[in-house]
Amino acid sequence: MDMPISFLVVQHADWETPGKLLVQTAQQADIRLEITHIYRQAIPDPMAFDALLLLGGPPNVHEEKQFPFLKEEKQLLKAWLAMDRPCLGFCLGHQLLADSLGAVVGANSRPSVGFTRGHLTHAGKEHPIFKGVSSPLSLFKWHGQAVQTPLPRDLVMLATSDQCVVEAFSVVDRPHIIGLQCDNHAAHPDDVRSWLSHDEKWINSLTDTEQSLSDLPQQAKFHYEAIQTDFIRIMNNFVGLVENHRG
Repeated sequence: MDMPISFLVVQHADWETPGKLLVQTAQQADIRLEITHIYRQAIPDPMAFDALLLLGGPPNVHEEKQFPFLKEEKQLLKAWLAMDRPCLGFCLGHQLLADSLGAVVGANSRPSVGFTRGHLTHAGKEHPIFKGVSSPLSLFKWHGQAVQTPLPRDLVMLATSDQCVVEAFSVVDRPHIIGLQCDNHAAHPDDVRSWLSHDEKWINSLTDTEQSLSDLPQQAKFHYEAIQTDFIRIMNNFVGLVENHRG
């Protein structure tokens, strides 16, 4: 009997959890999630897992002095990529992945918080991660930094939006390595409410945002059904990529 697929999930802050949607999707797909709180515990042996999943979090990619665990995570990521194993990064995870692959990460044109529409590029429409997903798609955003263009030659942009140029990327001939700038895994209204309260200081510091942030939980209710449908497809597609890689 085949062993269930297992993901090593790297969490960067107590309140930035995998989210209800990711947990439910994993249960439905029989994926085992092993969550490592990298800011307060040692990373388990990564070789025991089929895929690496990197969540978002408060640090910027280069803030190693303030967040020493970033150094350890970058070493893990470098080794993981050298073995060409499946990896999916959200938000900070997407940025750390891009940084490890030679892209530049810096300030976005403006903070991107709340819900926006992402547009798949031609490469995105062809990529297996977005099979069955229509463009445009709803994205839940929570970031001030972004992957910058131009991308290194072996990275390919899969999605873009009015708020951020690189919303998703993959690697040429390595479709099982994907970065997503969104936090759709945490788009459940309960998670949005929690993020608003825990990240209140940062949210209150933002002046250049397009929408009122106090009604984000209400917006989350409006967008959730579409995000849930697409997210389940994206995660099932990623599982397919992991299974193909596992052979």
